[in-house]
Amino acid sequence: MFDRTRLWLENRRLARLPVTREQWEDAVADWAPARRYQGERRERLFQQTLRFLLRKEFRGGGDFQVTPAMELKIATMAVVMIMGLDLDWYDGWYTVIVYEDAFVTPGDEMDEFGIVHSEGRVLAGEAWDRGPVLLSWQDVQAASSEPGFNVVLHEMAHKLDMRSGSANGAPPLHHGMDARVWHNTFTRAWSALEQAEREGEPFLDPYALQDPGEFFAVITESFFETPEPLEQILPEVYGQLAQFYRQDPLHTR
Repeated sequence: MFDRTRLWLENRRLARLPVTREQWEDAVADWAPARRYQGERRERLFQQTLRFLLRKEFRGGGDFQVTPAMELKIATMAVVMIMGLDLDWYDGWYTVIVYEDAFVTPGDEMDEFGIVHSEGRVLAGEAWDRGPVLLSWQDVQAASSEPGFNVVLHEMAHKLDMRSGSANGAPPLHHGMDARVWHNTFTRAWSALEQAEREGEPFLDPYALQDPGEFFAVITESFFETPEPLEQILPEVYGQLAQFYRQDPLHTR
């Protein structure tokens, strides 16, 4: 009953949302992954983006002014990840805070992993359990500028991961997926990246080796931004991600 009421109210608000299809197309025109979605899939991507805007509040960090076009671009990136899932996967938090550039956290702050940092950290993005997502607009604009880079995908992957209780690289898996297979597959991939890093030829951003949560977030960026090399180098990981996200970026049209 609650879900039907929520949908009815959301549909009424959706009809009054002052966003046109043309405005959306302009906002996402320079983000290549969005071009994979055509026909009915593209229409659904547009509609789900609008629903994301209804469910989340955007705020500017400091004096930064967030424009509707910025909101559309960020929302679209977030929605691409759950096109095979549902917007309900983003329930439990409400706010997206956008800074003009990289931002500095306060000293003696506890991060999302429970670690207290005596000095402030310079960040491009951060996701808090049951709290906001923080993003640097400059880094949002830099999506796709480096192989696999996308700060929105990275932080939203943390949000999905946190649905299992913590950002530990083990998000809640669907019925039919095997947690042991997931763990063993990602463990082998971790070891492969460690070896490649030692040899000076890492195939992913070495930041992934910070911890399993960061590994999942970085490899999610690659899954959506650069799926072909990921599938070639780590086909088993690609297969697990395709099952989890319920989509295959190499064959999305």
